[in-house]
Formats: sequence, structure tokens, C-alpha cells
Amino acid sequence: MTVLIIFICIFFVCCVILIWGINTYNKFQNYIIRINEAETNIDSVLRNRFDLLNKSIDIIKANTETEEDVLNKIVKLRSRKLSNFELDRLLYDGINEFNSYKEKYPKLKQSEVFNRIDISISESEAEIIAFRKYYNDIITSYNKLIRSFPSNIIALFFKFKSKLYFDGKDMSDDDIKDFKL
Repeated sequence: MTVLIIFICIFFVCCVILIWGINTYNKFQNYIIRINEAETNIDSVLRNRFDLLNKSIDIIKANTETEEDVLNKIVKLRSRKLSNFELDRLLYDGINEFNSYKEKYPKLKQSEVFNRIDISISESEAEIIAFRKYYNDIITSYNKLIRSFPSNIIALFFKFKSKLYFDGKDMSDDDIKDFKL
């Protein structure tokens, strides 16, 4: 009779561990899906910003009659493969250049198309801020799950790795110079 009780206890403990393992694995999968969703949303907004800046090149050239290369950094981005982190930083530089043309040439403000692009770029800034926050919140939760006991056992077993925050900062290293504002 005691052998049967011991067997039932061992079976019960094994079932609890198995259920916990499956539940933890599913949490990891849920975070991975949410991370991919956030990356897709960020990518969509960045593509939209890139397209808006590209459309503005011809408008700026037509309304300023300048011979200089307009938004040269944006033109160079067309053939490069970049991560979302790098693309966001380079597009931010392009937006600053776009804004400098807006201030330097008041005639641009008279163009309805230019004004629509300007408004769309401003709206995309709010979107990208929200998506960055969402992404970083998910990454924080995911990385906590990877580093916490006992879920780190499942992470080791299935080779789940910590992910970087949107700004590219690796919080697990001692390099403080990779923090970008």
C-alpha cells in the first residue's frame, strides 16, 4: 500500500512539473509573438516615415529651386539593409534635415502636399514613441522571465536568449557607452 502511495505522489509531482513546464514554455511563446508583432508595427511606421521623406525630396527641390542634394541621407538609405534601431536613428536625422528646409524656405509652407507630409511625419512620431514603449515593456517582461528562477530552466532548455531594448542597449553587459538618447 505504501508503494502505491509513493508512486501516486511521484506521479502527481511529475504531472505538476510537466504542467508548469508547458505553461512556462507557452509564456515564452506568447512573448515571442508579442515581440514580433511590436517589431512589425515599428517596421511599418519606419517604412511610412521613409516613404514620406522620399516624397518630400521632389517637393523640396521644386519649391526651393536648390541645386544641393536634398535629404541626401535618405537617398543613401534606399539601397542599405538596416536594423530598425539604425533606421530609426537615420530617419530622425532626415526629419531634422526636413525641418531645417521648412524653416529655411518659407515658400515650402505654402505647398499643400508639403504640409500634409509634415503633418504625417508629426503623427508618425507619436506612433513610433508608443510602439517603442510597447516593445521595450515586452522585452523587459521577456528578459525577466529568462533570468528568473525557475523559468530560466525552460529558457536554457529551449535556448531562449535575452533580447535588446529598442535603443540597442544591452543591459547585461558593462558597456555604458552603447546607451543612445
